[in-house]
Amino acid sequence: MQLAEVREGLEGVVVANSSMSWIDGENGVLIYQGYNIHDLAEKSTFEEVIFLLWNGRLPTQAEFDDYFKRLSDERQLNDQEWDFVRRYANSQVHPMAFLRTAVSFLAHSDPDVEDNSHEANVRKGFRLTGKMAVMVAAFDRIRNGKEPLQAKPEWNHAKNFLWMLKGREPDELEARAMDVALILHADHGFNASTFAARVTAATLSDLHSAITSAVGTLKGPLHGGANTRVMQMLLEIGEVERAEQWVLDALARKERIMGFGHRVYRTMDPRAVHLRELSKKLCERIGETKWYEMSEKIFEVVHREKGLWPNVDFFSASTYYAMGIPLDLYTPIFAMSRVVGWVGHCLEQYAHNRLIRPRANYVGPKGLQYVPIDQRT
Repeated sequence: MQLAEVREGLEGVVVANSSMSWIDGENGVLIYQGYNIHDLAEKSTFEEVIFLLWNGRLPTQAEFDDYFKRLSDERQLNDQEWDFVRRYANSQVHPMAFLRTAVSFLAHSDPDVEDNSHEANVRKGFRLTGKMAVMVAAFDRIRNGKEPLQAKPEWNHAKNFLWMLKGREPDELEARAMDVALILHADHGFNASTFAARVTAATLSDLHSAITSAVGTLKGPLHGGANTRVMQMLLEIGEVERAEQWVLDALARKERIMGFGHRVYRTMDPRAVHLRELSKKLCERIGETKWYEMSEKIFEVVHREKGLWPNVDFFSASTYYAMGIPLDLYTPIFAMSRVVGWVGHCLEQYAHNRLIRPRANYVGPKGLQYVPIDQRT
């Protein structure tokens, strides 16, 4: 039997049509629904990007105001949801394991949980986006012996998250940095977690099941956990003067330098361009420029030695660190943003659904004869 060609990791395999986002890896281009990521990062807001991804166009002022209010209304938890957060925040569970279970738990109190209509899924999308941010912030505060904080309806999603996490009003630079980070992470083609969400949605399971699949996939260190490992690397190196030799030694041991290379991009990840600048500004603001300078030195050495470019994870690490965000929250913040992309992809999948069912080449034995258990040796 002739085996069909296998593309390891489905590399280069096209499985669907989508208008959500497009990547030109050779030229470092990323667009959301037709708009270049650079324009969105410089001029837009996360709330506007939510509307864009779910509707395929930018909102009018009235539509923006409506989305802003709808998201604001969902940044609150009921008593059962607060009990859930308190119970798990007092355990030793990893924040991503908590978030994976939290998304599934939210289905139990969602009035639209079994309604797969477009309108119901949009409502569920608002609830998931709003509540995930509240839960991540509250989880961290409770595990550190602090009381969770209520969101402020007049503030946007990014500013509210930092307030709920840190207990003080973020300054303009911090709030904008978080807003840009949420924009940059909102969607990125058929990455592993997005594909997992669409596979689940393709069975006509509910949206919460699809997003739970996505969160579980994002938890893996080869997908969502890379920026945490980047910051762990920076902390291990410690000083700018040690960076070059540390990288050379790691490369000599054939170790992977986290935050470099990408399955799609062959040049600078366009998202890294903005996070690089934010890292510089935020590190200067706190008077610890070594994290940015160390990142620049690592970039220089890795590019010189291996020809690799940084991806979105590399500069997001020092950006979040300069904002005082705990390392194990980096991936949950990724999920807080990417949930709007997951929802948008699920809306597409439900609207033009076909069960996703690939095939595999069978390479096992054939024709084996069954032997009763008492005769086996």
